[in-house]
Amino acid sequence: MQPSRREFLAASASTAVSAASRTPNVVMIYCDDLGYGDLGCYGSPIRTPNLDRMAAEGMRFTHFYSGNPVCSPSRAALLTGRYPVRAGVPRVLFPGDRTGLPDSEQTIAALVKPKGYRTQCVGKWHLGHMPEFLPTARGFDHYFGIPYSNDMKPRWLMEDTKVLEEQVELDDLTPRYTERAVRFIEQSGKDPFFLYMPHTYPHIPLGASKKFRGKSPFGIYGDVVEEIDWSVGEILGALKRTGVDSDTLVMFSSDNGPWFQGSPGKLRGRKGMTWEGGQRVPFIARYPGRIPKGKVCTEVGSVMDVHPTVAKLTGATPKNAADGVDLWPLLSGARPRLDREVLLYFDNMDLQCARLGQWKLHIARHNNQAYNPAPVGGRMNLPLARPELYNVVTDTDESFDVAAENPEVVRQIQARITSVMAGMPQAVQDAHAENLRKPSAPVSTGSVNRPGPRN
Repeated sequence: MQPSRREFLAASASTAVSAASRTPNVVMIYCDDLGYGDLGCYGSPIRTPNLDRMAAEGMRFTHFYSGNPVCSPSRAALLTGRYPVRAGVPRVLFPGDRTGLPDSEQTIAALVKPKGYRTQCVGKWHLGHMPEFLPTARGFDHYFGIPYSNDMKPRWLMEDTKVLEEQVELDDLTPRYTERAVRFIEQSGKDPFFLYMPHTYPHIPLGASKKFRGKSPFGIYGDVVEEIDWSVGEILGALKRTGVDSDTLVMFSSDNGPWFQGSPGKLRGRKGMTWEGGQRVPFIARYPGRIPKGKVCTEVGSVMDVHPTVAKLTGATPKNAADGVDLWPLLSGARPRLDREVLLYFDNMDLQCARLGQWKLHIARHNNQAYNPAPVGGRMNLPLARPELYNVVTDTDESFDVAAENPEVVRQIQARITSVMAGMPQAVQDAHAENLRKPSAPVSTGSVNRPGPRN
């Protein structure tokens, strides 16, 4: 007997409620040194059809920020939802370091494990390579990848805590990562899962497989980005093939802006700088039936928001207070904007900028550019003689200082900075106080006082 229309509608409604309440799988794909302007959907000529499709089927952010302009701190921010200076990883870690992400910090993997999630990390970890700091000691069931950057030696390829290869070849790294990630999805069965896939690339030295090398008109960098895009397509294909596509939140972003190659779009600065090009990164989120298709969000977001968002969606209990916020009201389309505290930009322990709404205030800057030889007396963070204020919505390259025209905005952001810093660990407060006591930067930083409206 055919069901009546009323019975059919009731069954459909029940299925929709069930799907909406189902605990989602979570996939976080994280690139290394990918610029804001390196994807087709962000204006790049590099071919990224899978990521462009992911954006068309989900939501793309235009004001999304990494947790830091360099590798290790930004990863700590993503996985813990907290500023790197609070999470205990304020700087890049090297093979000689014997430390890493403290076990007092709760990663996303550790957050969801009590909810029955299977967890896997595939790719570059860079939060400590000693056994007690590896992914398997931070909530992940398994790990496959390089424990730090691919320009560091020895270039181990690891599985869990075992070194498989002392000096892994780079050209086939993306396909190997992808094969392992797809296998994890296929073997998950009915269990919910969290896949964290931090790619090694496009951090230098660059490597691409034979299938992609020499195929992009934009050199090896283009080859590498196109292979990452292929990898994203393989992940999305595995989700569909295993029947869990509609149950899975997939997110894509980068740990900081581009280094020597790559494009920051029209943003000023690159990796290692707290100008927008160093920390504003792509962010795409896709969750069929839950995130509206083809939406572009212009609100401020941060990688620190991923942890509290996953906590909300999975019903998991955070161990520590997050500095990020739950993005789900934006992602779901329930709200057009969120109230959030001022967003701080740190370089190591040094506070340099703060973002509030359309405004970004610069209060300090290093006395030389990142990765340049240190000047006589060493590299120092120096307070600016007077704060610089930029409207980073209309002035994307931070060229026109409008602090003089907006003194109340400057005072408001300074007050917010003081409030947030009061809740930071004492070492962070002490470093900030010491920086404020230094003599101000002796020369202009190149910004231009705007005489009137721009054309």
